[in-house]
Amino acid sequence: MIQMQKVRPAVTVLLLAVAAPSLAADRFEEIRSYIKAQMVAESVPSISVAVAKDGKILWEESFGWADREKRIEATPHTMYSLASISKPITTTGLMTLVQAGKVDLDKPINDYLGNAKLRARVGDAKDATVRRVANHTAGLPTYYQFFYADEPYSRPSMDETILRYGNLVTAPGETYEYSNLGFGVLDYVISRVSGMSYPEFMRREVFLPLGLTRTSVDIGPGLEDFAATRYGTDGLPIPFYDFDHPGASAIFSSAHDLVRFGMFHLKAHLKEQKPILSDASIDEMHKRTAGTPENGYSIGFANSTKNNYEIVAHSGGMGGVHTQMQLYPSDKLVIVVLANSATRLPSQAADRIANKMLAKWPLSPERKWPDPEPFKPTDSLLGTWKGTLSTYVKDVPVELRFLPSGDVHAKFGDQLTTLVNRPNFKDGVFTGNLVARIGTPDTERNPYTVGLQLRLRGDVLNGDAAAEGDRSTRVRNALAHWIELKKQ
Repeated sequence: MIQMQKVRPAVTVLLLAVAAPSLAADRFEEIRSYIKAQMVAESVPSISVAVAKDGKILWEESFGWADREKRIEATPHTMYSLASISKPITTTGLMTLVQAGKVDLDKPINDYLGNAKLRARVGDAKDATVRRVANHTAGLPTYYQFFYADEPYSRPSMDETILRYGNLVTAPGETYEYSNLGFGVLDYVISRVSGMSYPEFMRREVFLPLGLTRTSVDIGPGLEDFAATRYGTDGLPIPFYDFDHPGASAIFSSAHDLVRFGMFHLKAHLKEQKPILSDASIDEMHKRTAGTPENGYSIGFANSTKNNYEIVAHSGGMGGVHTQMQLYPSDKLVIVVLANSATRLPSQAADRIANKMLAKWPLSPERKWPDPEPFKPTDSLLGTWKGTLSTYVKDVPVELRFLPSGDVHAKFGDQLTTLVNRPNFKDGVFTGNLVARIGTPDTERNPYTVGLQLRLRGDVLNGDAAAEGDRSTRVRNALAHWIELKKQ
């Protein structure tokens, strides 16, 4: 999440109680007061909350401005940019195609693509199945790419993105690595298989059948007046932005719609919702197939165990966005909190709602990040490594030198040797960050540093080198490139 700046503009907070206000006042008054106080302290433009239990909405309320400049109040029907909560919504659409027999979760995803295919740098691309793309174990690296309306760059075709960045940098099934690119590929599969654009397919086959009339990919035609403006850390509106991974990040929805989407996934069988998925298909979506027993991933959902509760959920965070959607199947409870700024408040409010609604849910302590330990290279790392960084333009020679002092020196092409910052080696993976140029038109649009994530395989280090854009004013890009080095 982007840190809030110390100097914040003043904000006027409007309080709107909607849907069962008397019950909300009895049960949620303390949480309401907490939200109001934190919004003022952090200059949060708006927050929308929805809580449902046993198939009924208990609380819907919004606070503050959907648009400060136009003085448009937030309501439970205001549409918020969801960021990564788009992922379980996208895979709900994907599962309708699986249920219809048009997509097989365990077939190679390349079977559903055109001339542009995922390329295995390690392992076999045939093992990169639809399921593995959907649970982040296909081998795709960290990735995001933003295109702002006030900048002269436009989104490429998905074929072009796959040709440039569709590298499997770990063997399919080897490890979990969260990747927005994979969900861009999934929305492309939806479009190719259905014969409709991804936005149109989601509207026809998911949003309308589930009665989600304030939900769309991006801001659908006629819905412009209902969308909350995204605000930056400086308190100013962020120009509209797009991505080449809409299935990962591009959906807008209201708290009212999203809590009913959660109710659908808890099998509430609401009268106004068509059963687009069977209960068995929903169970298949929620089945944990990646990660650890404490924190895992299924088909578009994050799965965790906390305080003896199983949680099926997703969060979202990017420029002007922080969102939470949490499902507690054992208690038939759905919690949704949406914000139009990158504030921690949705997570904090959701935690307090869980504390109020669940018998054994203590409030989470404030997270404290430990200081990094000094880097001490193992004997397997010490020495000089040489190899190549591969880009869609050209290959770049790379050299890494691990010194006994713990310093790591890097040289890209004919650039000056530079120091790798924050070096770390854990579970066979070396990570660090440095100043270097990759030199492609995509990377050179904005300032960036290079993040390394390299897996040790005998006398070879390989993985990705990502151009990670500066995020001080706008969230930029993370463009990962294949890199392989051999010990000299």
